[in-house]
Amino acid sequence: MAKVKTQFVCQNCAQSYPKWTGQCPNCGAWNTLVEEVKETKSTGLGRVAAPAVGLPFSRVELIKDAKKRFSTGVGELDRVLGGEKEVIGMVQGAVMLIGGEPGIGKSTLLTQVVLEQLRKLQPTNSFSQQEQPKYRPIVYVCGEESPSQITLRINRILELQTQKISDRSVLENLIFLPSTDVDKVVSALRELEPQLVVVDSIQTMTTEDLMGSSGSVGQVRESAERLAQVAKELGFPMFLVGHVTKEGQLAGPKVLEHIVDTVLELTGERTNDLRLVRAIKNRFGATDEVGVLQLGEAGFISVANPSSLFLEHQQKPVAGSATVCVLEGTRPLLLEVQALAVRSQLAMPRRVGRGVELTRIQVISAILQKYCRMPLDSYDLFINLAGGYSTKEPGLDLGMAIAIASSLKNKPIPTGTVFIGEVGLLGEIRQVNLLERRVKESMRLGFKDVISKQTHKSIKDIVHQFGLDS
Repeated sequence: MAKVKTQFVCQNCAQSYPKWTGQCPNCGAWNTLVEEVKETKSTGLGRVAAPAVGLPFSRVELIKDAKKRFSTGVGELDRVLGGEKEVIGMVQGAVMLIGGEPGIGKSTLLTQVVLEQLRKLQPTNSFSQQEQPKYRPIVYVCGEESPSQITLRINRILELQTQKISDRSVLENLIFLPSTDVDKVVSALRELEPQLVVVDSIQTMTTEDLMGSSGSVGQVRESAERLAQVAKELGFPMFLVGHVTKEGQLAGPKVLEHIVDTVLELTGERTNDLRLVRAIKNRFGATDEVGVLQLGEAGFISVANPSSLFLEHQQKPVAGSATVCVLEGTRPLLLEVQALAVRSQLAMPRRVGRGVELTRIQVISAILQKYCRMPLDSYDLFINLAGGYSTKEPGLDLGMAIAIASSLKNKPIPTGTVFIGEVGLLGEIRQVNLLERRVKESMRLGFKDVISKQTHKSIKDIVHQFGLDS
């Protein structure tokens, strides 16, 4: 019979010890010993363990039921999770980790997903009240909040939503598990066999097999492994809520991201109602998609046309503003780049960016200074992407350069102009991928003048055309 033992393993050299020490005696690293569970089986003195009998196996030709997808009920979340054609969303047996800043809306989003699944369970007219089929329950593991607190959030969302749940009896299919003991949770999941599980949060789960406190590296890793194992064994999708550090990284060991199938990141400004969902890792779809959500009193609303949301404050031509078209996955997005150039009072001018990399601002300012003769070495530059959006897409370069030149010369860009292109170190305009799709989206939103590699060869030519070199 298996005996559960623990050992402390150095994360630097993999040397194991029976007790914890501050410094690894083998490699000399500090605070690298993490408690792990070690299972050993006795095979008898001088005997070799017999091969396992009755282990489950499968072959490709014997698998009849492929992994099925079903919608979360939130269109933009389904888009990020991936799929083909109209079959997008969650995969049976998938473990999805969603992280974000405190108060960004992780619990609200998952509560809304739960309610959308319950809405699908409403009785239909094709069955009588006695003949209504019984459904597998939805389990919400309450590690941080009490069931009463979650119920308050559910009632608030239900009262404010336009699409009501006509029959409140379907709420009986939602089961709360107010426990932080992962072994008790796994045992309950095996008994209930749910259709969906939400664990809020993975940092609160613990097992008595380890001595560490909740949130420690060993506890988080072991809890995630046990939850992922039961999810794949019974074939139900599972959402894990994860905390983030002050640097914005997911808290816990890096192996946590390897255990799960999908890692989602929910970002946005606290002062703005806009939220972006990105997939950092996705075994069942692409990682270059982005979902745009708008947070309201009734929960999250999927934004079908995010370009209009990012450009809603652009009323008239203003110096320092330029419209760009970037690509997130397969979706073209039109954004407003705002630049402010003011004379610096410092020996070394400042370069500040929101939603834009600092190194990119430095490179663009150096290009403008060399090839367009702009005295940016004595000006502070502040760059902002309107709407709280952030991107590393190279198609942003051209619009950012024109916005800086426009602010420096205090000359606005004519309306109906969009900039698409990457600026090289030699001042040339470089081609970006899927240019035709970007141009088509710009034309659809009313932009008639598209500036790109096809219209101009260098940044100097564009600056001269708009009169920004005088």
